[in-house]
Amino acid sequence: MPTPRNPRRRAQVAFTDSAAKQLDTITSEAELHALDRALVVISVDPDAGEPLPGDNSGPRLRQYVDDVERVRLVYWVTALRTVVVVAFIEV
Repeated sequence: MPTPRNPRRRAQVAFTDSAAKQLDTITSEAELHALDRALVVISVDPDAGEPLPGDNSGPRLRQYVDDVERVRLVYWVTALRTVVVVAFIEV
């Protein structure tokens, strides 16, 4: 558990090119707000999402779904657990 002197660091969020293009198409303030909230969740706790089935030939994909905000993110966490890379955005 983090102490006040050593708070848990948030993961950095980076977007793949395809996710960045998806982000550019979002124009609704409500959708941007919902996406921002979901990104905060996975930056604070990269394990918040569920692992997606698949093999180990590539990055281990995870899916975070917020049914209230109606957001779905597919992402992976780097080996250092410091960067969350978003691979798919659905708002």
